[in-house]
Amino acid sequence: MSTATRLDDDTLERLARRRAGAKLGWYVHALVYLCVNLLLAALSTMSGGHWAVFPALGWGIGLAVHGLVTFVVSGGAGLHERLVQQERRRLALQNDPW
Repeated sequence: MSTATRLDDDTLERLARRRAGAKLGWYVHALVYLCVNLLLAALSTMSGGHWAVFPALGWGIGLAVHGLVTFVVSGGAGLHERLVQQERRRLALQNDPW
């Protein structure tokens, strides 16, 4: 490894924070998805229908794509900080940021 290809500490920090923020964003998205769809399912059941499955499926596809981009493609303050630390360690072990 040459020092020219090694990422400096500021770049590692910025990249780790961006990745951790993206992951935290997905967790928030998943929580909102769960809460809203539970409410829609309750309303659907009370109205005697099963229409809540359609928004759940549509939004579920969007959540899955968000998860793929966040966790596969790009590789809570406490949760956020743990994710930052995890990304910092990963980036320190490898020179390729992606």
